[in-house]
Amino acid sequence: MHDKYTLNQIKDYWTKQAQKHEMSYAASWSDKMAIHLEIREISNYLETNDYVLDIGCANGYSTIQYALKKDITIIGVDFVSEMIESAKSALGGHENKLINRVKFAVGNVLDLNYEPETFDKVIATRLLINLGDWQQQLKGIKACVNVLKKDGILLLSEGTIQGWKKLNSLRTEWGLEALPMNPFNQYIDQNKLIESISSYMELIDIINFSSTYYIGTRVLRPLLAKALDMNIDYTNHNMEINRLFSLLPAYGDYGTEKLFVLRKVNL
Repeated sequence: MHDKYTLNQIKDYWTKQAQKHEMSYAASWSDKMAIHLEIREISNYLETNDYVLDIGCANGYSTIQYALKKDITIIGVDFVSEMIESAKSALGGHENKLINRVKFAVGNVLDLNYEPETFDKVIATRLLINLGDWQQQLKGIKACVNVLKKDGILLLSEGTIQGWKKLNSLRTEWGLEALPMNPFNQYIDQNKLIESISSYMELIDIINFSSTYYIGTRVLRPLLAKALDMNIDYTNHNMEINRLFSLLPAYGDYGTEKLFVLRKVNL
């Protein structure tokens, strides 16, 4: 088990990712299929003319996709300046379609520079898991809620302890090693999350969008490779079998990534 990174180490890790991958989706996550599952689910909750804040947008890959799919105005914010530089470069390729509807800025969820009750929707994608510990995560959630309008929607896509443990239970049942948690991540306890914010946020839904995909790519694929004695690169998430699993409906609770759909009701 690796020691958990400090906030400075987490920022350093993502700075290196930004420098390495620039405008590629991989700056945020190497699993492109999973990213697009995430984009699809979040886009379902975006409506025409929404004013949206995308916190922890990385290099803007998903942010731009949201604006291409829906007629919204969106601001992408990330605490790594190199990520925002890449996001602005990527936006240049879509300028005619997205001019005046997409902007990017350097910013930190723990010190957001936006007025309270500004946005219709706030997206936080794999953001909390990079804040080090629960106290920082809770502070980040409250910052997201603060900039939401009353009845606004928080779309929180995060890795959960519950999904991670269930996935690893399934893996170990079939002789596969448990997947470790990255040292720059601290998955959230979904029960603690829901209980802690229940006085000002209404839980609308929890969407386990990665469950079937994770069963296929993190359990069935390695088992098939083992049975056939094949040497498979498990870091290659762009295989056709991954694409196939990404097309299947989501069942169960075996993916670490889940989308929490929450409505602001009071403060």
